[in-house]
Amino acid sequence: MNPEPIITARGVTRRFGGLVALDGIDLDVPRGVVQAIIGPNGSGKTTLLNALSGASHADTGSIRVGGHEIFRLKPYRIARLGLARTFQNIRIFENLSVIENVKVAAACNSPTSLFNILTANARHRHSEADIDRNAREALEIVGLAHRANDRATQLPYAQQRLLEIARALASKPNVLLLDEPAAGMNMTESMTLLDTIARLKNSGITILLVEHNVRLVMGISDRVTVLDFGKKIAEGAPSEVQRNPLVIEAYLGRRHRHA
Repeated sequence: MNPEPIITARGVTRRFGGLVALDGIDLDVPRGVVQAIIGPNGSGKTTLLNALSGASHADTGSIRVGGHEIFRLKPYRIARLGLARTFQNIRIFENLSVIENVKVAAACNSPTSLFNILTANARHRHSEADIDRNAREALEIVGLAHRANDRATQLPYAQQRLLEIARALASKPNVLLLDEPAAGMNMTESMTLLDTIARLKNSGITILLVEHNVRLVMGISDRVTVLDFGKKIAEGAPSEVQRNPLVIEAYLGRRHRHA
């Protein structure tokens, strides 16, 4: 008997006025896999990630993470259930160092209380040590440990994207949502990202990613879900999806569409 998927979505629908961005989406993400969501511009990929993370709620449907119903929960409550997320646009704290950027995320999941912080008691000192250790472990995973004390804005663009992944990892998630993590990267940088994703998978984290870099998707994904005009048109192993006539039509049979 197969274990319950770590993410289960049923009938997820999202409308913006007369536009149906998501039209009854069903989605199962097995534990411990890398699953990609691909599709032409405007197909609903980021809208689906927003619904899963609570950044923007769906109108109807059911979404379960680790067996917990999260439909319409606040993002911080979803994060506490073990789901972390990065965004298309880099969102680093420019005035903080690399390690401080990651500590902010680690601290958000710390059990310490305001009283412990104000009194600087032993429990707070222990929590501070945990936060520092979690932050440094996250930087090590993405290959940025040597830049820990640098100002975040000193990092090249590709490393800033890795910093965002490190910040998400500091919350110790079971599921990581990555929204176009390879955007703006060259081939060498994309290969570094691919290696990082592989390490995350090997550590037991389930990864759901939206990505336009088809080579990266086919090289790292165990499963691929394809959206078009808000509907799921295909799902399966990368080799199956590449041969699917509906997928070929969605990507090659129409003029370019704007997001």
